[in-house]
Amino acid sequence: MKNILLFGAGKSATVLIDYLLNNAAKEQWHLYVVDANHELAASKIGSSPHGTPLSFDIADTDARAGYVAKSSLVISMLPAALHSLVATECLAQGKHLLTASYVDPTIRAHAEDIAAKDLIFLCEMGLDPGIDHMSAMQLIADIRNQGGSIHSFLSHCGGLVAPESDDNPWHYKISWNPRNIVLAGKAGAVYRENGREAHTGYSDLFANRRQVPVTGQGNWGWYANRDSLSYAPLYGLEDASTFIRTTLRHPDFMEGWEQIIGLGLTAETPVYTTDGRSLQELFQHHLNEHGLSDTYQQLTADAQSVVARQLAFLAFDTPLPLSRPQYSPADLLQEVLETKLALQPADKDMIIMLHEIGYELAGEKKEVRSCLVVKGEDHLRTAMAKTVGLPLGIAAKLILNGTLTVRGLHIPVIKEIYEPVLKELATLGVAFTEDHV
Repeated sequence: MKNILLFGAGKSATVLIDYLLNNAAKEQWHLYVVDANHELAASKIGSSPHGTPLSFDIADTDARAGYVAKSSLVISMLPAALHSLVATECLAQGKHLLTASYVDPTIRAHAEDIAAKDLIFLCEMGLDPGIDHMSAMQLIADIRNQGGSIHSFLSHCGGLVAPESDDNPWHYKISWNPRNIVLAGKAGAVYRENGREAHTGYSDLFANRRQVPVTGQGNWGWYANRDSLSYAPLYGLEDASTFIRTTLRHPDFMEGWEQIIGLGLTAETPVYTTDGRSLQELFQHHLNEHGLSDTYQQLTADAQSVVARQLAFLAFDTPLPLSRPQYSPADLLQEVLETKLALQPADKDMIIMLHEIGYELAGEKKEVRSCLVVKGEDHLRTAMAKTVGLPLGIAAKLILNGTLTVRGLHIPVIKEIYEPVLKELATLGVAFTEDHV
């Protein structure tokens, strides 16, 4: 019997837990799910005899060490800032580790130690990052195997709401960590376009109004995502004249979020004391503190405008009681979004991923567009949970059954990882369609 230890039972973990439990009898596994909310962990495991819910503070050294020691492999679905605690424990006790998050600097600093202990720490093994890397690398390898030379690479991905559940002026509902939605884009973006390196600041990201057509799904707005250029060497595309990784959103969302930023609502400081004030009162206090009352009035003056309808939908002007003693503007925004943009039980989310790769083959200019569209089942088994969780679950199986034997610190850009994972994902309904021009 091999034990798998999973930290985190939140929104993105549901399908991962299902996959691990469904394979547990055949693979001889037992799954331990740790979450601060014991009831949540228990609900995700249900009546399965192959899982055990646990609840303890991740900072509890003895509890963390004890359960890692019992495990053959650890999966962390915790907030990114907590991965280093888990990674340090796994390294000390010689346990494999999987995460869906970007490589933590602390983990990167131990790359040589991870390899020396014959371990695999596999990061960026979710959707974006994760499936984006794997599918892109498979396309790139195929083009190169034909003798092609790549000059342009754009990779788009968005966690969106399915058309049948799109019933608000933001054309968006929350299917993943709401804090990440509030703070998305704050680091700005670095990318290369038409031979020129571009640096776009946070305030300009949502103002570009650029769109990309997706077959059968209409046009979607996009903004550049973080530091695209750090991935160019990993993809072997240092010489590509265009290299951009993006996030997809509805064009109306882009317009509205630009104004949300302008109203200072994504700021993590200052922190306001509630002092019994309602949502309306604290929101007005925020506007007054930053001289934004006139700006807000101007944005809402034309009740028919997209932004006015979006702000009215969020209902900052309602006298609702607040649940906490202190709020930053970002906290206030997050609480509102979690209420107004929540996936309802019958709602479906949707994932769209699109790679646009321009290349030259035998002296002829060509382009391949490879697209993935996945819809969720409901508000629990979402497309986001499926596309984040399944790559982790498949990788766990491949490691524990000895199919995946590479060791060291990795992200899934090598064929030993991406080929078997993509193959199984396709059997589970996560498959790309390609158009060649």
